[in-house]
Amino acid sequence: MKALQFERSIPKFAAARLASMIKPGNGAARGPLSLDDMAPEVPAPGADWARIQPRLAGICGSDLATVDGRSSRYFESIVSFPFTPGHEVVADLEGVRVVLEPVLGCVARGITPVCVHCASGNLGRCDRISFGGVSSKGVDAGLQSGFCCSTGGGWSTAMMAHRSQLHAVPTDMTDEAAVMVEPTACGIHAALAGGDLGGVGGNAVVAVLGAGTLGLTVIAALNKFNPASQVIVGARYPEQMAFARAFGATSVVEAGALRRAVRLATKCMAIGDGDLERLTGGADVVYDCVGSSASISDSLAMVRPGGRIVLVGMPATVKVDLTSLWHREVTLVGAYAYGVEPLAGGRRTFDLAFELVASHDLGRLVGATYPLARYTDALSHAANAGRRGTVKVAFDMRDEKARNR
Repeated sequence: MKALQFERSIPKFAAARLASMIKPGNGAARGPLSLDDMAPEVPAPGADWARIQPRLAGICGSDLATVDGRSSRYFESIVSFPFTPGHEVVADLEGVRVVLEPVLGCVARGITPVCVHCASGNLGRCDRISFGGVSSKGVDAGLQSGFCCSTGGGWSTAMMAHRSQLHAVPTDMTDEAAVMVEPTACGIHAALAGGDLGGVGGNAVVAVLGAGTLGLTVIAALNKFNPASQVIVGARYPEQMAFARAFGATSVVEAGALRRAVRLATKCMAIGDGDLERLTGGADVVYDCVGSSASISDSLAMVRPGGRIVLVGMPATVKVDLTSLWHREVTLVGAYAYGVEPLAGGRRTFDLAFELVASHDLGRLVGATYPLARYTDALSHAANAGRRGTVKVAFDMRDEKARNR
């Protein structure tokens, strides 16, 4: 089998970071990632595990941050090396197509009794991600498949998955649509983390900062599961703007004009100049789908007093002035992974994701696919997807001769 492997190498990690400063995505050619020939059979960690063969595996922002040497050191103790990236996966299992739910909770780890979070269905909050016998070799950390050396990941021709992680794909759903289920689940979980928007006086104004994969899935999820009176989106590229409108945005503006659009929609005022400019009122909820110092600062500047910011994009180390968070009593919440959704009647996020992918035809966001052998091209494309007119880039293993070895 073939697999892209990410090894633990501080010099190569540093080289990737330097290369990515020249151009995002360049870390793939200079860093700790390599395409390797692996043993043809992946040993099963236990009786409830299965060997699956990825068909498509998406490239997400956290993958790019890792490959470019920009991921947070927070992850050092909750991943295990060498690991094969890839957690957005549609694969074959015994003649059936399946989608992977990558979070490794207590059940997958064989831990009993399960923690309170896994018992409630909120696997993303599992506090045992560095414990349990995933591997017969010992304890392997890993917050998800794709960051754990025992499981492998989707950027390969074979990997291991616990059967509790697998969801059958409807026969009428394309592979491109199926590979969007996992990122869509993230978008749904984030959209619902904003609270019941219909309960904000019936006139909730929402701002979405960023219109890549996460931003677009959040917009679609708001449209279907948590409608607001106004959804104002800041996007950088024409294709992103077109998709945002198609998925239900009320207004779409250039990213730099988002704050002004929120001010006009809420009829508030702006105070301060330059970097200190902020709104006196603002959006009820801001979805930050970027996760940078600048985007968090922008979110704080355009959310109303007592409002909420949902951090959807994975941040690394950021520097942000939190005075307004304190002064205006703003709530800042993270939205990682998925589980069950109280605002959707306690339904599982993945079940909602299958519905949303189908209803909004989210498979069309997959704009380019690459074989594993062209991984440097694939990662460069993904890191620069917006300016190249693409949203989602994925690896395509369907024609790999090594798939069935």
